[in-house]
Amino acid sequence: MSNWSEPRVAVVTGGASGIGLGISQRLARDGAAVSIFDLDGAAAEDAASSIRDGGGHAIGLKVDVTDRGRVEEAVGEVAEQLGAPLILVNNAGRASFMPFLEISLEHLHQIIEVNLVGSFHCCQVVLPHMLEARWGRIVNISSSSTYSGTPRMAAYVSSKSAINGLTKTLAREFGPRGVTVNAIPPSFIDTPMLRASAAAGDLDVQASIATTPVRRQGLPEDIAAACSFLCRDEASYITGQILGVDGGRS
Repeated sequence: MSNWSEPRVAVVTGGASGIGLGISQRLARDGAAVSIFDLDGAAAEDAASSIRDGGGHAIGLKVDVTDRGRVEEAVGEVAEQLGAPLILVNNAGRASFMPFLEISLEHLHQIIEVNLVGSFHCCQVVLPHMLEARWGRIVNISSSSTYSGTPRMAAYVSSKSAINGLTKTLAREFGPRGVTVNAIPPSFIDTPMLRASAAAGDLDVQASIATTPVRRQGLPEDIAAACSFLCRDEASYITGQILGVDGGRS
């Protein structure tokens, strides 16, 4: 059953794995036609194919969100193949563990380009479709590290904190025109990115579970469920919010 009065088209960046894949699959089950943007084009198409095999509607596109021209081209493809995108989930991101004094300006720019500028590009390119329809949902995936900071993650936390600020600003600017903008800051979610960080010694999984009130690691499905709700018609009075989905860690 669809969660919308009319069919909706969604764009999910970084949608081929981890949290993004969970969101892509959930929105497809909700009845949306999903366009999966991912730097790994083959993985994007595999994810879309799996959704189609399950009876959903999806396409996978190779997109580097830091490339404004490619974002514009890809959104055009979505509009042509599926219809105007009225749901945008900015999930594509890059983690970074590095002592603060060792962070180069080049590295800082690289993190900001993916985590902040990429979301900026996607919002600017998709918003005109939402404004024309006078209906839109933007969900930005930030990070629970923005609440308290995390040692050795200054570049990452700074970029994700900016996402929270962007969320609140866009919510105020576009709320009068039918568009809601919210953020979800996940914490300690079982994804390939987190596993890689744990394998590199940057995270202690068991210690993190022990300090999480619900005493378990989060799953992509947990984030997807919250995202699904924020994208529904019935969430039209919720905007500018930072909805923590973190097992009580924050």
